[in-house]
Amino acid sequence: MSSWSLITRPSMPAVCLTLGALGISLGLAAVPLVRVRRSPTTRPRLCIKSPRETLLPTLSEEEIAALAYPPDLLPGGRDVETPYGFVKVFEWGPDDGEKVLLLHGLSTPCLSLAALAEALVAQGCRVMLFDFFGRGYSDTPTDLPYDIRLYTSQILLVLASSHLSWTGDSAFHLIGYSLGGGIAVPFTRHFPHMVTSLVLIAGGGLVRPEHISWQSKVLYSTGIFPEWVLEAIVRRRLAPVAARRAGGAVMNEQQMARGVVAAKKGQQQQKQKLNHDSSGGDSYDNAIVSTRRPGLTVSAVMDWQVRHQRGFVHAFMSSIRHAPIYEQREDWSALGGLLAARREISSPPGLLGGVVLLVLGQTDPVIIKEELIHDATEVLGEEAFEAVCLDAGHELVMTDGTRIARVVRRFWEETGAVGL
Repeated sequence: MSSWSLITRPSMPAVCLTLGALGISLGLAAVPLVRVRRSPTTRPRLCIKSPRETLLPTLSEEEIAALAYPPDLLPGGRDVETPYGFVKVFEWGPDDGEKVLLLHGLSTPCLSLAALAEALVAQGCRVMLFDFFGRGYSDTPTDLPYDIRLYTSQILLVLASSHLSWTGDSAFHLIGYSLGGGIAVPFTRHFPHMVTSLVLIAGGGLVRPEHISWQSKVLYSTGIFPEWVLEAIVRRRLAPVAARRAGGAVMNEQQMARGVVAAKKGQQQQKQKLNHDSSGGDSYDNAIVSTRRPGLTVSAVMDWQVRHQRGFVHAFMSSIRHAPIYEQREDWSALGGLLAARREISSPPGLLGGVVLLVLGQTDPVIIKEELIHDATEVLGEEAFEAVCLDAGHELVMTDGTRIARVVRRFWEETGAVGL
């Protein structure tokens, strides 16, 4: 029998007062106890591990080789430990070649830059590319917003991981694709001396906020609905295989947060329902990601990532909310001032020639070339950039990698940014 039954039953008010006091005492006492007994294994999860730890140890070598994104598909791979978790980095090419850092887009890992990277290496360059946090084989920190501060930190950590020097004056060329272009501009603004030249391929950053639909404002809002509900919806919208089975269309990159595709200036205006978020139609969805695996498409990589990269949806949603995708005029204007300074006779190091190269797709529904050229002229100045338009959509970095490499080489030669 419990000792409680041996005590004479007090009056109800006394019981309430006693239990209330006991509850307060126990509550106050529990606080230091929790703090003292908490260990690293019981702390809140601040990092979601990548497939490097959650998937690969469960597979055979044959099964790993058959993955949509094998960890050794590109040369020079390494796993870099950082305060934010591990980062997957690839670096290869001649040690003395022109150094080129490539930044990938929002929804696909750095594998999407493989064709361009290999074409640059064929020209004698030394390339480095890596998976952003929450993409591919990089871990997912969950206690920080995916804003320019986190992305800048990741870039600097990746640069420092090489046995070669990737810092100092005019240390490397920077190429950013889609979201990577949006990140490349503020990074260059803060480290202009390090960046020999800047190339933006269908780059984000100046996407007009008018393209954000009310559905997207709700999906990527905070505080209105529980986060787990929003993540479940976004996860389904990001899955290309599930989308096809459901009979829906799939969309990609920044388009997931636009909802409306407005092709302006001579093009017929159209509105498309925002059904899914992972591809820009068949041309993007079926684009070949790597020449090393001819059958490997964007759709296959996206499906693998949604199923096996447990932090992907979190990183995706946080990037939509915080990354430099929309209306980043302050950073672009500041970059315009730096470029103007570089066009002077006596100029500081970096950004040689004082010109940025914009590579755009004629039929890109995500980065509309007319809008970007117009807005870049306003914030950078018409002398601060050169624009090259290719007959392609948003997948141009995958389908036209060799051609883009030739365009980039010509741009370097014209601006004196090679052979330093």
